[in-house]
Amino acid sequence: MSLHDDSIIIDGLIISKFGKDVFEDMHRGGLTAVNCTCCVWEGFTESMRNVMQWKAWFREYGDIITQVYTTEDIKRAKKEGKTGIILGWQNLSGIEDQIGYLGLFKELGVGIMQIAYNTANLVGTGCYEKDHGLTDFGREVIAEMNRVGILCDLSHVGPKTSEDVILTSKKPVTYSHCLPAGLKEHPRNKSDAQLKFIVDHGGFVGVTMFTPFLKRGVDATVDDYVEAIEYVINICGEDNVGYGTDFTQGYGQEFFDWITHDKGFGRRLTNFGEVINPKGLRTIGETPNLTAAMEKRKWPEPRIRKVMGENWMRVLRDVWGA
Repeated sequence: MSLHDDSIIIDGLIISKFGKDVFEDMHRGGLTAVNCTCCVWEGFTESMRNVMQWKAWFREYGDIITQVYTTEDIKRAKKEGKTGIILGWQNLSGIEDQIGYLGLFKELGVGIMQIAYNTANLVGTGCYEKDHGLTDFGREVIAEMNRVGILCDLSHVGPKTSEDVILTSKKPVTYSHCLPAGLKEHPRNKSDAQLKFIVDHGGFVGVTMFTPFLKRGVDATVDDYVEAIEYVINICGEDNVGYGTDFTQGYGQEFFDWITHDKGFGRRLTNFGEVINPKGLRTIGETPNLTAAMEKRKWPEPRIRKVMGENWMRVLRDVWGA
């Protein structure tokens, strides 16, 4: 059995066009668990419909995917040869102005929520506009997320709001899918100081491979991705780093137009241009190549196991309480 097959493999963020083809590719790639986005710009009703769709998929494709509520569910998925699905949000638009909705969605299995997606909401501000920090309502939201056990994600969040959440939260928070500004300047990338600040306060960093944010862009390979992970490890330590690809598999330009406009239809926030995943990691099914690239760079086996999934397991257990 290869190291990849033997390890717990957790991808901290995938936002692909979910369905049978993607689920089969997750299985092909040996993913033990994945944080799958089911809210970006949607409000309460549409977010509920998205969860409803996932519940149908769990019934229809129960032979290869299973829902995750606790880390024990992730272990069970590994044992059964399935991919565990953690439902996650990339925006708090789905709770509208009702803090009580957090507990409701937690009961439905939403275990990770990003505070804001690129622009401002009632809680705080995203990374593409002037950041005024966490609102008073936002501080109540963070307290409730801590109480019910939802991991706070800051990947697309502005620097001031991120700092406020890091200092306010009583539980670990994360950048589930980010890259270092030290390798490429971009509003979505995090400075060395930001990376150090989150881990110094008990937080966690998942490193993405999204080529618009990588040093070599569309010319990047899986080795460039590993280089970026190493860069973050040198700042944060190998116990505080995982991976989160941000796979957008199955989507075309219409999807990128939607996510790069405010709330999906407002002003354009950024333009990614052509998006091509790193060579060697074009599809989710090629995930074993990431583990192999780490082995090629002579990473010790314990480090590989940590970054590919064990570190995520620890953080999720700390936040979820199980």
